[in-house]
Amino acid sequence: METLEWVNSIEDMRLLDYEQLNKLCEELRAFIIEKISKTGGHLASNLGVVELTLALHKVFSTPEDKIVWDVGHQTYIHKILTGRKAEFDNLRKMGGISGFPKTKESQHDCFNTGHSSTSISAALGIAKARDLLGQKNHVISVIGDGAMTGGMAFEALNDAGQSHTNLIVILNDNEMSIAQNVGGMSKYLSKIRTEPFYYKVKEDFQMIIDKIPAVGKSAKKVLHKVKGSLKFLLMSGMLFEELGFHYYGPIDGHNIKEMTDVLEKAKMIKGPVFIHICTKKGKGYEPAELEPHKFHGVSAFNIETGEKKKKGNKTYSDAFGDAMVELAENEPLLVAVSAAMIDGTGLNSFKNKYPQRLYDVGIAEQHAVTFAAGLASQGIKPVVAVYSSFFQRAYDQILHDVALQNLSVIFAADRAGIVGEDGETHQGVYDISFISSMPNMTIMAPSDYHEMKQMMKYAITEHNGPIFIRYPRGEGEEDIIERYAHLLDSRASENSKKPASHTQIEYGKAEKLVEGSSISIISIGNMVEVAIQVADILQNKGIHCDIINARFAKPLDEKMIIESVKKTGAVLTIEDNTKIGGFGSSLIQMLSHNRIPAITEIVAYPDEIITHGSPMQLRQKYSMDKESIAYRAEKLLSERKTNGELRLKEEDGIQ
Repeated sequence: METLEWVNSIEDMRLLDYEQLNKLCEELRAFIIEKISKTGGHLASNLGVVELTLALHKVFSTPEDKIVWDVGHQTYIHKILTGRKAEFDNLRKMGGISGFPKTKESQHDCFNTGHSSTSISAALGIAKARDLLGQKNHVISVIGDGAMTGGMAFEALNDAGQSHTNLIVILNDNEMSIAQNVGGMSKYLSKIRTEPFYYKVKEDFQMIIDKIPAVGKSAKKVLHKVKGSLKFLLMSGMLFEELGFHYYGPIDGHNIKEMTDVLEKAKMIKGPVFIHICTKKGKGYEPAELEPHKFHGVSAFNIETGEKKKKGNKTYSDAFGDAMVELAENEPLLVAVSAAMIDGTGLNSFKNKYPQRLYDVGIAEQHAVTFAAGLASQGIKPVVAVYSSFFQRAYDQILHDVALQNLSVIFAADRAGIVGEDGETHQGVYDISFISSMPNMTIMAPSDYHEMKQMMKYAITEHNGPIFIRYPRGEGEEDIIERYAHLLDSRASENSKKPASHTQIEYGKAEKLVEGSSISIISIGNMVEVAIQVADILQNKGIHCDIINARFAKPLDEKMIIESVKKTGAVLTIEDNTKIGGFGSSLIQMLSHNRIPAITEIVAYPDEIITHGSPMQLRQKYSMDKESIAYRAEKLLSERKTNGELRLKEEDGIQ
């Protein structure tokens, strides 16, 4: 019988000897490869931490002891050991378990994570709370070398090192984040990996000191100084010890026995401890070992070959990357800046063709933005390509360093709107709201790949000042005008001829797609396609829609919108952003400011946490699919009719 069949808890795992634990590691790897090949998820990172997770749970006792996992995408083994093995068929599916730690899922998850470089800060806070409460439990932060490039990790290390608080920081060094690691920290860790004898010599020297009988205090103090000086003799600049940590490492992260021995020692040390382990991302699955970046986050795939089961079509990220390569040919000052997500943002082709014009700053979004501001201040044209949810981390830099100086930085916000299975920490539904409040900022969103190219060209060759271009994750349409020509032609009025494709981009100008008199449907970004589909449903019911592709969330095309709303008296806005402070909110505020009477409906995500699930499931859940929106439009018009009849009765004195 396989060991994994009867290991359903931490207690079961602790009954195993080291030979059995190694066998369990093989079975756990086979288990998650099988499950993720069907559900998708983060594979390479989880394959790399199997032994580490077992060692942690062998030495420490959660939930009393607290383990904070940085980013959190590497917690699948942790979830299996803490009673969630049977739920892995529904991993990342709506109603199923999350791909990240969730306190609402299990008492063994002590802190929700999803973004990088947060674990040391959170763990230090938990440790300080423990001290204030007079408790004695252990607190452990598990952080990757990619996350160590984030400034917040350094801030936390600086504080924790001088805190004298009992805290264990485990650096899982696999030489990878989403992409290959870059920067000084990566080089520093690489040097440590190649000079691993410091830890062993230091341990041996400590044993010699401890065995010397009747050593006086002053002599022992001198000997400890000699021991401390070893770090300068053997390796220049032992950063972590200089910060105030007791350093252990580097240690083989796939040797359970060695790790448990070190963890047991760390439990006994007073003050902060830093344990440096080395692992292989994707270990145990050859395709993931050879190309770990391709197996960071994967959709369903064929286990035998590692190939995705469904060959993906062109995505918005691809369209962005293509536009960058094409524009760079005639724009020698155009450069790209990314934060450890070159692959994810579609910049691979740009990197291959213009390697000297691409800057990967590591997981450091704040630095990326201010670095781009410095470039722009000298006449360079930087494009900062980052996921929408990660731009949240650089709010102050976007405002203070770019917007207030009106610098021409182009922000390419990938994965705007609903991202689906990665869930609440990655949903990009807040960017319109937090960017629109910034002075000098322009916000655009393409409805298809053709418009993406147009907007990028406009931003780089014509626009002055900061501009934020947001676009969704995954596939879209090459050209919705062409794709829905049969609908748009039939919905056009006799006096308006539909263009063969999109009209040219002009600052602050929207695009009229369909003429109608019943209701104004004004949408932006990938929701424009949904608006066209809604118009088709309503047309068949005798409701004629005025369809506007807003293009700009800021500034709004007040002239076109006001003319439309004056004509229809009813407006429904559609966006893949939160309702609070979003596109619809700004539009209705504009109508109110201009005293334009109309009944209104905002179709957007509500003011609540948006969980994980497929984008279609989430749209249906929040009544943002085409059928639900058509129903909402009908209901809005019905309310207008009812209110109008009541008003007429009141004016005529009818009771």
